[in-house]
Order: sequence, then structure tokens, then C-alpha cells
Amino acid sequence: MLIGLGGLVNLVVALVILGLVFWLVLWFIGWVGVPEPFNKIIKVVVGLIIFIILLNILLGLVGHQFFRLGG
Repeated sequence: MLIGLGGLVNLVVALVILGLVFWLVLWFIGWVGVPEPFNKIIKVVVGLIIFIILLNILLGLVGHQFFRLGG
């Protein structure tokens, strides 16, 4: 099975955007100053959401998505 160049470009763009969103959310949590137990819970939940989205993007390359984003 081969992955086309267009698919790889879309993957790189999606990974960069996903990384920026993840970093921005973590920065915002630190900037707001959420108390310690909730801070860790929020980070774990955000990490799980990002992991599920990343897994969905990677599975989309082989045609088995969990859910369709945008269409």
C-alpha cells in the first residue's frame, strides 16, 4: 500500500496544527493558574482528546476512521 504525497502533506499540516493547539491549551492552563488537582486532570483529558484525534488522522490514511472530521 502506498500513501500519496498529498496525503503526507495533509498529515504534516494536521500534525502541526494539532501540536500548536495542544501547546496553546497547555500554555493557557498554565497562564490562567488552575489549581493543582484540576490542572493535572485537564492536562490528561486534553492529552486523551489529542491522542484520539491523532489516532483518527493516522487511521484515516489507511481508510479506517473512528469518526469523520468536516464531512
